Amino acid sequence: MAETANEARTPKKPKRTAKYYAIRFFVRIGVTLAALVIILTFVAGIYVNHTNSSYPMIKDGDLCFTYKLGKAEQGDVIAYRSGKGIKFGRVIAFEGDTVDIKDDYIAVNGYGIFDNTVYATTAEGSQITYPYTVKKGTVFVLNDFRSDVSDSRTLGSIPLSDCKGKVVFIMRRRGI
Repeated sequence: MAETANEARTPKKPKRTAKYYAIRFFVRIGVTLAALVIILTFVAGIYVNHTNSSYPMIKDGDLCFTYKLGKAEQGDVIAYRSGKGIKFGRVIAFEGDTVDIKDDYIAVNGYGIFDNTVYATTAEGSQITYPYTVKKGTVFVLNDFRSDVSDSRTLGSIPLSDCKGKVVFIMRRRGI
């Protein structure tokens, strides 16, 4: 008799239908997609490299993950918008710094910087004059493949608004 009294007190749960599970599934998918969009808009970025301007660190076809909230430091590789595409380059100097390139030697504010790249840096093909003072709200970026002068030597300093974040992870998609 006690069992029937307990059964009478507890309300029966409604039977869950396929419609209930479908709604629950699509709500979870929607929340996940919204979180992903927020993260990829404000915190991180995912880009594919389509050039060899950052060779050998970043190769053609590599998938690069960037972090947008951190401040880049000298020597960090960043993703930035150039024309219609995304390029990758190494930050050499910040606003107010003076960059000078002479005979395979780079100086920032009169001090030579250690440049751990395979290729020599020259001013040949550069469309700016040295010494060059980096403008306010911009950074001076060089490609790791220094023979390709389609970086700040050609474009001038890169506006911070065009910077898409510091590269924090590279996933090789070719030549594995």
